[in-house]
Amino acid sequence: MKNETEKKLEAFELWLYRRILKISWTEKITNIEVLKRMKTRPELLKIVKCRKLQYLGHIMSNLDRYNLLQQIIQGKINSKRGPGRRRISWLANLRNWFNMSSAGLFRAATNKVIIAMMIANIRNG
Repeated sequence: MKNETEKKLEAFELWLYRRILKISWTEKITNIEVLKRMKTRPELLKIVKCRKLQYLGHIMSNLDRYNLLQQIIQGKINSKRGPGRRRISWLANLRNWFNMSSAGLFRAATNKVIIAMMIANIRNG
């Protein structure tokens, strides 16, 4: 997920809040004020982060069931690379969000307690 996509997701969430509160675009109300009126904080991006982390934990804990998927995520399948810039990978998002290496993420994903703590940290802010 690119930074641009993250910003669009946050903008979409605030647009939904504005629709719920029936705030017109002509009223010139800031995003902070909208969040205060809703008595909430931005949640959609947190949900995406939690779901990606939970899915990684699910895949890495079931060795026999998701063997091929694990190899794909770990980059062990060799193939010819297409032209153009590489897309931001699913794993690269997790590395950036949690400031961990791939090996650290894989190690953490096999431990349910560590994954639960990481998810709790996301939800708490």
